[in-house]
Amino acid sequence: MDPRLAPALRQALARPGPAARPAAGQTVVLCGHRGAGKSTLLPRVAALLGQEGVDLDHHLERVHGRPLRTWVAEAPSEFRAAERRALGELPPGSLVAVGGGFLSHHPDALAGTFTLLIPVTFETYRDRLLVDRTRPRLRPDLSLEEEIASIFHEREALHARVPTVALVDFLRGCLTREEPA
Repeated sequence: MDPRLAPALRQALARPGPAARPAAGQTVVLCGHRGAGKSTLLPRVAALLGQEGVDLDHHLERVHGRPLRTWVAEAPSEFRAAERRALGELPPGSLVAVGGGFLSHHPDALAGTFTLLIPVTFETYRDRLLVDRTRPRLRPDLSLEEEIASIFHEREALHARVPTVALVDFLRGCLTREEPA
């Protein structure tokens, strides 16, 4: 989670507002920018939902035996096809964290899923990507600073077009759900 957003999230949770929970058997997809904290939040969301979670990037590396950093750089179309296929192969009702480009590259593959958007500020995104050299470069023809800014703003516009559930609404749904008597 973006520490810059934590105070606003706490304030929002203290106020009444919409609450959202996935339907029984509905696949839950954690999505958002690179460095938003999807992999970090996955075990916490799994605990809230009482199920195991799958980090799709780690799954793809394990199954295909290729490091993402080189795969995305050398064969981006092949990687994008593999990630889309991998999501489709998961059983209904799965919990999965997808990579940072999934939402902008495969919005139609998310139809019918509970698509939980993990928010991140540009400042936190930038800070995290400047120090994390394990992530693949997406535009090596640009400076890292230029790449970070262009990718973030382009994807923000694409993310806004996809129906997603806000993290605060999901957390409210978890906190306000009625326990069986």
